[in-house]
Amino acid sequence: MNGFARSLSIGKLTPEQFVQVLETLHMLGTAGAGIELSSLTTQALVDVVAAATRDQLKAISDHADLRAVFLDEIFRRMSEHFRPDRARHIDIVVSWRFPNGAEYDRYQTVIEDGLCVSSTDLTRTPDTTITVSVEDFIRMATGNAAVAAMFVTGKVKVKGEYAPAVRLSGYFDIPKPSDAG
Repeated sequence: MNGFARSLSIGKLTPEQFVQVLETLHMLGTAGAGIELSSLTTQALVDVVAAATRDQLKAISDHADLRAVFLDEIFRRMSEHFRPDRARHIDIVVSWRFPNGAEYDRYQTVIEDGLCVSSTDLTRTPDTTITVSVEDFIRMATGNAAVAAMFVTGKVKVKGEYAPAVRLSGYFDIPKPSDAG
């Protein structure tokens, strides 16, 4: 799967073609064909996002199934890339809101006792609520956007405690895009 992702000339694909490729991979995964987007390494995912245009990422955001797949995949991987040594004595509940028409897709990340857990379970009272577009979140979560600049330009909106939201990315080891990406 990683080899396939590396061989794609993502920049040559229209947003529609990009979505078609991802839809096909997702369909094969749900059909049990053994080809799944979740089998991409985090580095391969980072490189795919780095090679994608804003319009291609927006097309993912506008596609109900792929939007959910990408959000679920990023939140699933958060605990794998969490660095408890960087979050000593940190207890925080972050609620995420992703505009989806008149509604929001919502997730929650809880960091406490040296663990990081993310899900759509929204039972905890948030210290911070972050609102960001899906395409900007995908870029941020894969190290393909300057997080500080996104706060300054208003692409990331924070309700509640601001400082933990700004520090949040520092608690994770996010791979950098490859030169070949």
